[in-house]
Amino acid sequence: MKLLRADGEAYFSEVPGTLGGHRGTGIYGRLDCPTALRAIARGGYVKHRVFFLDEATARAAGYRPCGCCMRDAYHAWRET
Repeated sequence: MKLLRADGEAYFSEVPGTLGGHRGTGIYGRLDCPTALRAIARGGYVKHRVFFLDEATARAAGYRPCGCCMRDAYHAWRET
């Protein structure tokens, strides 16, 4: 699977990513996020989709948590 590192560069990993993100919005969330799944179903999301091994990597790459599927992390991010 192709994942992003903290520096934003892609690499291939045998370990699947646990989080998905969107390059355009800079938002990451769970792979089962209802908001992301709706966008994928509409077809406009997939070409901008990226994957992260974990939350620390997503944050280090400059992405922020999704307000829908990662509500607690999102509120903590907003307070920083």
